[in-house]
Amino acid sequence: MSTSAPAPSEAATATQQAPPKSKRSLLIKIFVGLLLVGFVIYVIVDLATTNNTRRIITDFLDWVEDNPAAGVFAFIGVYFIATIFFIPGLILTLGAGFVFANALGLGVGILLATVSVFFGASFGSCAAFLIGRYLLRDCVSNLTKKYVIFEAIDAALKDKGLRIIILLRLSPLVPYNVFNYVCGVTSVSFRDYVIGMFGILPGTFLYVLLG
Repeated sequence: MSTSAPAPSEAATATQQAPPKSKRSLLIKIFVGLLLVGFVIYVIVDLATTNNTRRIITDFLDWVEDNPAAGVFAFIGVYFIATIFFIPGLILTLGAGFVFANALGLGVGILLATVSVFFGASFGSCAAFLIGRYLLRDCVSNLTKKYVIFEAIDAALKDKGLRIIILLRLSPLVPYNVFNYVCGVTSVSFRDYVIGMFGILPGTFLYVLLG
């Protein structure tokens, strides 16, 4: 009497057919990373050659000056995108001070420009932080386990993250867009990072005033 081998269960078959979750996640991370790097390279090359990005920003600021009410919300959205894709925010910050002051007067214009820059930069920075954490945090975690010095730095950022973030935000020498992604790969909590965004307010007000 012959016996047939038991058929594999439906769950086992589904597990074999489905691609591993980690592999799918890795492919998504690679795609997002390549997309981001490609756009950053384009912006850098464009600013060094054709300056299309600068012209687009200038045209946008002219539109904001003519439409200040809608321009506030549009400006926040554009600054959000610029922060993620490494488009220099200084042009937008100086431009905000100029166009809002022309459209609404010095006092109200400077106040509105400062608020618009702050919210646009904050939203964009938080998005960049989360992107950096999603794409690279696992790699950095493995690195900190191998090297004691990196582990010590990561631990310090975790324990005193808020103080460090605020101090670095106050410094005009720290590259703003790069810093957002660097913080994302460290152990700094998202809460401390968000609160630390208030450290950009003095510099934001100054650059808006200069504009």
